[in-house]
Amino acid sequence: MTENLYLDLGRRSRRLRVDTLVKLRWLAVCGQLVAVLLVRFGLGFPIPFGICLLFIAGSAWLNVVLTLRYNRSDRLNDTPAAAILAYDIVQLAALLYLTGGIENPFAVLFLAPVMIAAVSFSARTAIGLFILMVVAATVITFFHHPLPWTQNSPFQLPSLYSLGIWAAVTVSAAFTVIYASRIAEETRKLADAFAATELVIAREQLLSQLDGLAAAAAHELGTPLATISIAAKELRKQLPSGSYDDDVGLIIQEVGRCRSILSKLASLGEDEPGSILQEMSLDLLIEETASPYRGFEIAINVIKDGVAPEPVIKRNPGLLYGLGNLIENATDFAKSEVRIIARWNKSILEITIEDDGPGFSPDVIGRIGEPYVTTRAGRHTKHEEDSGLGLGLFIAKTLLERSGATVIISNRLPPQSGARITLRWPRARIDSHAGPAQSLAARLALEPRGDGRRIAQWPAH
Repeated sequence: MTENLYLDLGRRSRRLRVDTLVKLRWLAVCGQLVAVLLVRFGLGFPIPFGICLLFIAGSAWLNVVLTLRYNRSDRLNDTPAAAILAYDIVQLAALLYLTGGIENPFAVLFLAPVMIAAVSFSARTAIGLFILMVVAATVITFFHHPLPWTQNSPFQLPSLYSLGIWAAVTVSAAFTVIYASRIAEETRKLADAFAATELVIAREQLLSQLDGLAAAAAHELGTPLATISIAAKELRKQLPSGSYDDDVGLIIQEVGRCRSILSKLASLGEDEPGSILQEMSLDLLIEETASPYRGFEIAINVIKDGVAPEPVIKRNPGLLYGLGNLIENATDFAKSEVRIIARWNKSILEITIEDDGPGFSPDVIGRIGEPYVTTRAGRHTKHEEDSGLGLGLFIAKTLLERSGATVIISNRLPPQSGARITLRWPRARIDSHAGPAQSLAARLALEPRGDGRRIAQWPAH
């Protein structure tokens, strides 16, 4: 669904690029190495030089692993990125422990990982890294090697002053986390709003273009189809009686069906009431969209379950086309049966279309409904392998969402196999006989499902 796409944009906008993280860490490694070398050889202060180099080499080795494991443009999920920053906090704490603890002026570098976390991660992850930093700063405040200094006059700060440094680092880190996270969240929301708007505009433009192409195709194909129909009727007159009657009759029948389909395509954009839009019962809606696909080897079974009265729906070309397209796809992929399950109550109408085929493959199920994403490669079909660009399902999904439907695409739960597409409308949106919006207390209670979605808790009969 479009909402899921927007949420995915929000999550992806938080993620750190591997190239950015690696460059920041190389900067930290170089800074630590220069500081250690300067203190040891430039100032001549005694420090545990070998152990310090060992911790710095560990960070450099981790950077090499990241460079070899990921592409520069990859973005890390929160968990591995947070683990890397947690390592950086612990590594910095170890270096400070060896070189004076919280008294070391470089203790201010504790702010860097928590600032990156506040900008890039969720609030929970950022707070977790902040707590780790506070624990590390607290430990090195009370336990640490002496600050590197001349051997003749060792440097020692009063305990109260050391606690003051600890408080300053902690408060600064807390302020940084709060301020940076708020600013980053506002920036992300604005960026996501722009991205969502662009997606909606692009989607509507593409659908409008397809509407125009459909109308043009209906107009252009009308003449050759009429010619084929006339030629077939002439052949029927000229051929001997009984020889090819069935074949010629089939040609004429299929030409008529093509012209009917083109007529529907040409009327997809018509939303104004008139002779085309009439009221129809839910039973008639399902039968009209399913009847063209009956009579083949795939059984189409309709199951209805709801509280009277049955919904009465306006005849809408877009709704008829969208529902018919989903049923056609289900019959293409089914082994023996397609089930259409209609359920309704006072607040919600739900239609589920499921087949007993192989179902959607995991690599495309998250992108189904986008244009130019084919599902043919992941499911056995009666048509050519890998045929189709996903435009039919994209048009159907968009037209159904225009009618107010929420479209949920998934696979049936094991041990059952096959695909499942659920269409859910607020009844007041689609039922022409529904009364005004009901009170909140009268609305249908929704129960959480294991996969995070919510489904109607339907009454027993």
